[in-house]
Amino acid sequence: MIRYLMLSILLLPCLHAGASSTVERGKAIAENRNKGNCLSCHFVQGAEMTGTIAPPLISMKLRYPNAANLRSQIWDAAAQNPETVMPPYGRHLILTEEEIDQVLEYIYSL
Repeated sequence: MIRYLMLSILLLPCLHAGASSTVERGKAIAENRNKGNCLSCHFVQGAEMTGTIAPPLISMKLRYPNAANLRSQIWDAAAQNPETVMPPYGRHLILTEEEIDQVLEYIYSL
């Protein structure tokens, strides 16, 4: 029992580092003007040259308590709002499933 507890304690920093690197990769995709390009429309605190025509990316866990709903929005925003101008990142294969998950983790960290 103690062995498993010690192993868990030793692995915690590794798990945190993995989550942190996922957030960093998601941030890089979101800020990349040739990939996610989220900043062209959304305001993000501390980022340069952000947009103002879409909702700001702040307090995302409060706005989307269910991460699956936010992921669906990224995958294809038109499913909920046919009039949206947000690109369907998943449906049009702009981002891979892994990249969408990374962007989701980043946005959820805001």
